[in-house]
Amino acid sequence: MTDQVTVQVSKAESFLAGLFERVGLPASASARMGRALVDADVAGLPSHGLSQAEMYIRRLLIGSVSLAIEPVVVESREAIAVLDAQGMFGHLVGDEAMQMAIKRSKAFGVGVVVVRNSFHFGTAARYTQQASVSDCIGIAMCNTKPMMPAPGGREKLVGNNPLSIALPASEGPDFVLDMALSEAALGKIRVYEREGKPIPSTWAVDRDGNPTTDATAAIEGMLLPSGGAKGFGLSLAINLICSLLSQGPGGDDVASLYGDLSKPFLCSLLFLAIDIGHFRQPEEFRAESSAELVKVRRSKSTQSSLHTPGERSWRKRQSGSKQIQIPLALSASLNRLADEVGSAIRLPCATDAAPAFE
Repeated sequence: MTDQVTVQVSKAESFLAGLFERVGLPASASARMGRALVDADVAGLPSHGLSQAEMYIRRLLIGSVSLAIEPVVVESREAIAVLDAQGMFGHLVGDEAMQMAIKRSKAFGVGVVVVRNSFHFGTAARYTQQASVSDCIGIAMCNTKPMMPAPGGREKLVGNNPLSIALPASEGPDFVLDMALSEAALGKIRVYEREGKPIPSTWAVDRDGNPTTDATAAIEGMLLPSGGAKGFGLSLAINLICSLLSQGPGGDDVASLYGDLSKPFLCSLLFLAIDIGHFRQPEEFRAESSAELVKVRRSKSTQSSLHTPGERSWRKRQSGSKQIQIPLALSASLNRLADEVGSAIRLPCATDAAPAFE
């Protein structure tokens, strides 16, 4: 018996939309949330996919995430805007913020939108790709609760603050960098914990500062910054930029996403779009970008092949598959949640298990 089940993408989206709608989120926003989470699984990023759904729904039920679907515009002039999400889903406010940044970039060459008091916004690449398909360079970042020490330190000082940068290409995948600044994302470690797998010893230390391969000890301890002092410095910069420009939460003011679900998780975000057309012909930029990316993929290697940032997720989407694979335990847990909130749609159970999705 397999520990994975195959789910049709359309069914997974409908299932999640039904959950969000049953707990009070408007239908259009519920559908957008369903698509956002399923797309993460389609792209091979399960730590930001269906695995997040129960925590999101629990927070909605408790009231620690707002049912609002529109942010408050605090400031809006020329190339910049400041939004107050007031605790709404970061996926919803992030879409709006990046579209605002893109629109401003078309007029001024650059658009910068900062957001305060946002809930979790999922994968950062979700927003930068919106920019790259609009002939812009996209940058997105946000802060999280402190979970990493300074090199040699034993105190949590900065989050593993995610950063994404996307550039368009004429052929093949765009350049899409999307990384958390810890050696591994906390969501990824939670996936290992759920599946009972050991983590690499370079990912985290326990609460006493000792390297660990135990996922639970890592979650209770501290993540390690990617690249040591370089990752720590960049993470600190992101926290300062996002929180100080938006006048939103930063540092210890950002609560735990997975801890006390009754306590609102509020963070600060930044979205930046650079319109390529203000600098040169976008078609020429795309062609030269493609040439450089091809050079990387065709370069000599000790491996069978090399990949450019974002290529693996792009290839998964390009495969044309209309299915995703999720753990059986996750499917069962989400079905129990559907029973609880009174949603009629169900995900496949053990008897529906199918061979692993390729």
